[in-house]
Amino acid sequence: MNTEKLILDGKQVADSMKESLTDRITKLSKKGVVPCLATILVGDNPSSHTYVRMKGNACKRLGMQSIRIDLPESSTTEELISQIQKLNDDPDVHGILLQHPVPHHIDERAAFDAINIEKDVDGVTTLGYALNAFGVANFPSCTPAAIMAILDYYNLQVEGKHAVVIGRSPILGKPVSAMLLNQNATVTTCHSKTVNLEDIVRLGDIVVAAVGKPNFIQGDWIKTGAIVLDAGYNEGNIGDVDYNACLKNAYAITPVPAGVGPVTIATLLKHTVDAAERTLR
Repeated sequence: MNTEKLILDGKQVADSMKESLTDRITKLSKKGVVPCLATILVGDNPSSHTYVRMKGNACKRLGMQSIRIDLPESSTTEELISQIQKLNDDPDVHGILLQHPVPHHIDERAAFDAINIEKDVDGVTTLGYALNAFGVANFPSCTPAAIMAILDYYNLQVEGKHAVVIGRSPILGKPVSAMLLNQNATVTTCHSKTVNLEDIVRLGDIVVAAVGKPNFIQGDWIKTGAIVLDAGYNEGNIGDVDYNACLKNAYAITPVPAGVGPVTIATLLKHTVDAAERTLR
């Protein structure tokens, strides 16, 4: 019996993706176009500040432009949407990212849906979600797209497999369920009201953890030989999966950090370059 484990190195996947963008960015710059990502941050959430800084630095390293817009915690939905509309109207901005979460008093869905579909590089709009469900989205949600990119990079078969997704958020659990289904997996989507969750997870050939609870997925929930993709990122660099315990049964697994996270950022950069190229068509 082969007991060798496959650690799904997200940094390796991300580096490969970013390397493939270099020539494309150079070609765009020769045509007078610099791919530009605008990031909006509302409030003073420390984690959000860190994520925004990481995305900005990643842009700069590739020769892309990054615009950061900081709005006060007290901003209204209307003020946020007004800022989004300005970016929609700016031809030099190719992608718009509204950092999640926004303060509770803001209508996040209204703000997301104010983003022009041609600039929705994070895949957060209602229209983008629908296009993804049909398998025709230009910019599917970045973390689900990152999960699919990891599976593809390591040539891990999706077709015919039973995929169990734990989580049903509109920008992670639901869209990754649709993407797996579109690649001919049989998909079970679990959530907080699911009965006998651990028994369902044990059926999964592919397990996607997207629940937002540290070390939630236990080792004895994992079927022998399963592929485990941990999309969780909790305080202290802890994923949703009890990594060491799940590693015992899994064939392949993503670590946290250096798993899905780096590929999510690389996907965002790719989508922004894609959007910049589309403006020249």
